[in-house]
Amino acid sequence: MNQSYWLKNVRLETGFNKENDRVVGTITESVNLFISDGRITELVNSNDAPSGDFPVIDAKGLLLIPSFIEKHVHLDKTYMGGAWRACIPASGVIERCEIEKNILASISTSTQERAEALLEILLSHGSTHVRTHVDIYPEVGLQNLEGVKRALETYSNKISSEMVAFAQHGLLRPGTVQLIREAVRNGAGIVGAVDPATVDNNIEASLVQLMDLAVEGNADIDLHLHDPGHLGTFTMKRLAYLTKQAGWEGRVAVSHAFGLGDVSKEEAIEMAQILRDAGISIVTSLPGGRSIPPVDLLTEWGVNIAIGNDNIYDSWWPTGNGDVLERAGRLLERYRWTDEVSLGQSLKYITGGITPLDREGNQTWPKPGDTANMILVDASCSAEVMARRSARKAVFYKGNIVSGAIN
Repeated sequence: MNQSYWLKNVRLETGFNKENDRVVGTITESVNLFISDGRITELVNSNDAPSGDFPVIDAKGLLLIPSFIEKHVHLDKTYMGGAWRACIPASGVIERCEIEKNILASISTSTQERAEALLEILLSHGSTHVRTHVDIYPEVGLQNLEGVKRALETYSNKISSEMVAFAQHGLLRPGTVQLIREAVRNGAGIVGAVDPATVDNNIEASLVQLMDLAVEGNADIDLHLHDPGHLGTFTMKRLAYLTKQAGWEGRVAVSHAFGLGDVSKEEAIEMAQILRDAGISIVTSLPGGRSIPPVDLLTEWGVNIAIGNDNIYDSWWPTGNGDVLERAGRLLERYRWTDEVSLGQSLKYITGGITPLDREGNQTWPKPGDTANMILVDASCSAEVMARRSARKAVFYKGNIVSGAIN
């Protein structure tokens, strides 16, 4: 239930400290925020006493930043809430899918229970929006979707969500296309497939079918593409062509896109232009041991980039703590982003593009009317949050504290 109240003594970033034209720090100011109907409706100096007969919550000088967006997770696959299991070795993706299918069919906890256990963890780390991929295949029908859907409904007052009807075992497998159609009719707003070349063994047929499903159901697309090098970039070129042909610009994402990290800089720039023109975004989990997409180059050329955790303690990967801030921190090490501006700006990869300051130091968030999805953190600025993975003290969704507390 959304109430109206004052959140006082909040620290907001308002500009940069400079010496000899170099940024050496971030300026913050203490303000009071009025929260009403789930939005920030007023910002006043903290010296001004809160007006009106409304409750007052003291933020005690903690820094306010936008809450996080978890853009890639598999709520139906996780073992969270159950007994410990390591991964069983597999020779490849096909065998891995079979192992996973058998384990999930015999596990004692339900899909809903495991999904809710992971949602609680994601929320505690500051994610108030989740895009989850849900496996759809003939052996289970829509059971995974129904379990995840129930979990998301349980958490609907704490988190917003998107569901991807995901053909993990192959889109062209008999019976799968009709199940994807049913999944879209039952709440999945996105359709997804994986590796058209190596899983479906037919790039064109797989991509055309995926686009047909999207257009038919007015759904977005999230394609998982692990294929390396030119096989991967060729697939993306075909997807970009079909995207523009269908008028689906801005509604398509490619997760992983490892091929972008395997080609020359010149080819990567060409691909960046193709992806930007087709409005295709890239979602990366920044895994170790793989050639990840060149996030810096893609950003420079105007491609939207998001970061997600992907597999968190499941048949594919035994680790993962659900902290997308920690995952984003890998960028800092990879690209040696160590200065104040670069550190603070990297927050945008886990907030849907929002940062409190732009690169010039102009305040861009929050503004009156913004949804009060936010986090109070124990840090001096966004740069410190990114570099130090600062403690999240309280997480707000539509103005309500949904995780943590202000002590």
